[in-house]
Amino acid sequence: MTGKRSIFEEVGADQPKAGPKAGGIDAGRRGARRGIRLWLMLLFALVVVMIAVGGLTRLTDSGLSITEWKPVTGALPPMSDSVWQQEFDKYRAIPQYELLNKGMSLVEFKAIYWWEWGHRQLGRVIGLVWALGFFGFLLARQIPKGWTGRLLGLGALGGAQGAIGWWMVSSGLGDGMIAVASYRLAVHLGLAFVILGLIAWYVMALGREERELMQARRGREGRLFGLSTGLMHFAFLQILLGALVAGIDAGRTYTDWPLMAGGILPPDMMDLSPWWRNFFENPGTVQFIHRVSGYLLLAFGVVVWLRGRRSAHGVTRGAFTAAIGVLALQMVLGIMTVLYIAPWQLAIAHQFVAVVLWVLILRARFLSQYPRATSLRGA
Repeated sequence: MTGKRSIFEEVGADQPKAGPKAGGIDAGRRGARRGIRLWLMLLFALVVVMIAVGGLTRLTDSGLSITEWKPVTGALPPMSDSVWQQEFDKYRAIPQYELLNKGMSLVEFKAIYWWEWGHRQLGRVIGLVWALGFFGFLLARQIPKGWTGRLLGLGALGGAQGAIGWWMVSSGLGDGMIAVASYRLAVHLGLAFVILGLIAWYVMALGREERELMQARRGREGRLFGLSTGLMHFAFLQILLGALVAGIDAGRTYTDWPLMAGGILPPDMMDLSPWWRNFFENPGTVQFIHRVSGYLLLAFGVVVWLRGRRSAHGVTRGAFTAAIGVLALQMVLGIMTVLYIAPWQLAIAHQFVAVVLWVLILRARFLSQYPRATSLRGA
């Protein structure tokens, strides 16, 4: 039993009893969150550049200029005239040269060779940056608890992307081929966006403490999260359809809008046999599907945005507004790309805005899952 206290005694004069320490959830598991986040941001930037370089490599018809896959020794470009001639001779042995570039000079060959070599070299740089960062943080024991598998998975996906890249290129070396198979291009580009999306999600997650994320999860807006997840999947489908369009240059086939060759449906939609080839190789069919999917994506995006406006959190509302704004911009760019017969400047802008849109949809989805608290004044 404690003794009586004077009414003039200073409050808190006694030593307070030890209580539970704040931040127990983060104790022992923080790791180098800031450092890992910066490393992931660097990887993100490199992947974006990789997607752009890949697009330019395709637009310049450079993707088949290197006819072998040499993950290690291929890092060195030709260093002498004789080696350049050997590479040129290998290229002249494939159908693309015979059917598309017959009579090309060595100087012209070097121009397309450097595009493909740069694309592959950038892939090696990304792999090196990932390996140095991952194993550096791993050896220093600075990876937060639960993150080792996720970061290792990024490296595994990057390795798979290299193998899929060669699987794609090899499809263009067969008889009668002047470009890579469009469906393999779609797989290659699709995986690039998966990797980019995972990096973006990890950057957003590492930007907040585990304690804060757990608290934010209690305010999860389930319906909005479900709608944004659907929008994410729909946008990914549209990206794959865009790759099919690019793979067969379907964007340069029908250059009127909103009609196609003066009609709602393009002519000869099902001319190829067997019938399923039309969905991959018929320019009119592929472009028509991409157009209709774009209209539906915009309509669904508006529905999701209207629901997002009802969020209780201002940051979340702003995220959905940004996403719908860029989605509208992307549709305008797509129409302009068709009307101007897909010049490389518009084609690359269309591809880059797809990256921006992808990330903004993921951000809106993330904030639906982990909303940021809004003050009464901010609300």
